[in-house]
Amino acid sequence: MPQNIADRQVFSLSEVAQSIKLTLQKRYTSRFWLKAEMNKLNHYPRSGHCYPDLVQKHNGQMLAQMRSTLWSADYQRINRLFLQYLKQPLADGVNLLMEVSIQFEANYGLSLLIHDIDPSFTLGDLEREKQETIQKLQQQGVFAQNKVLEIPLLPKRIAIISVSTSKGFADFEKIMQARMKGFSLQYHLFPSLLQGPQAVEQIKQRLNSISKLKNHFDVVAIIRGGGGEVGLASFNDYSLAHSIATFPLPVITGIGHATNQTVSEMVAHTNAITPSELADLLLDRFEVFRDSLYDATRKLRQVQRKTRDENKHLEYFQKDLTPKA
Repeated sequence: MPQNIADRQVFSLSEVAQSIKLTLQKRYTSRFWLKAEMNKLNHYPRSGHCYPDLVQKHNGQMLAQMRSTLWSADYQRINRLFLQYLKQPLADGVNLLMEVSIQFEANYGLSLLIHDIDPSFTLGDLEREKQETIQKLQQQGVFAQNKVLEIPLLPKRIAIISVSTSKGFADFEKIMQARMKGFSLQYHLFPSLLQGPQAVEQIKQRLNSISKLKNHFDVVAIIRGGGGEVGLASFNDYSLAHSIATFPLPVITGIGHATNQTVSEMVAHTNAITPSELADLLLDRFEVFRDSLYDATRKLRQVQRKTRDENKHLEYFQKDLTPKA
């Protein structure tokens, strides 16, 4: 009960919290569907529970944010669905359609309890963003701009954007080291995140750094070891795809998946299905040139031998025709 202090009605903190809780319980009597971005999953492996941070943004501005709870059993069930639909577990930085209820506790404040998540909405949202990006780039006339740039006959200086510890980059390096014997080919790594909320800005920063050094490189290679729809969503981002399409050097990609090509791969000069294929594509140019050079050398020597033999025959013929004294 409230107290009277100096002719004022004063409530305790727990009474205010209880009043808020009862008011919310009367107002929100059932579950409802909510659309929001999961900024961070906050999964605790020991308990199995998650405490996601949910946000709503518009043009980079934060409009709302709330805490939420996803109990272990529901998380495991939902995660299986995400693996089935999107080939990747529930992760940070994706838009979700969630069935939630409101909860309020005196010690923790207001939060949302997540009961279910529809993975098909997330898949559809990713596809919508992809199609919007394609349409914007086509309307601006830059969709194929990088493709018309000319790759040097022997691209010897390669700027690579990748994660230094990724399997995709390791596969690329393995093939390069095995096949580039006898070739003078150099590559420099510009490390970057390739998925998650910070990936787009980091990749763009690396492209900007390379652009300032463009006279030192022949091509830019973006290398990643595959992933599901959510993990590859960064490569459908309009600003990143625009940066690649309008980049002053040819951009080649080896992102590591065979289906559902991302927009960044579409606008790149050349796209290989895997990092290994990208390494093969580069080294094939050197080996074809070397083989052509060897073949030309062989033919030139044949012509030289033939010419030398013909000259000898001519000399013998001339001797036979020379009048004897």
